Amino acid sequence: MNKSVILLQEAAQGSPYQSLIMFGLIGIVFYFFMIRPQMKRTKEAKNFRESLSQGDQVVTIGGIHGKVLEISDTTVLISSEGSKLRVEKSALSASANDQLAAQRR
Repeated sequence: MNKSVILLQEAAQGSPYQSLIMFGLIGIVFYFFMIRPQMKRTKEAKNFRESLSQGDQVVTIGGIHGKVLEISDTTVLISSEGSKLRVEKSALSASANDQLAAQRR
């Protein structure tokens, strides 16, 4: 009985390299499924905000649809059903045309 306990303990410990390889694989999977897609979305959002021009139809994060009237360094003036709103560029989520195209798919 004592001999079987020792054998089980040796089998449970394994090689220290196995645990390092396992952590490395977990890190790689985490990078490809979590970090890389988030970096891609951030880059696309930055490109969208930099390419804004007057007359573009946009949607804010809050769901307000409007037309771009004026663009400054950090803010955008949009018109929505007769109202004018000044919002931060970071509050714009997408182009209204892109969102409509995505809904039709």
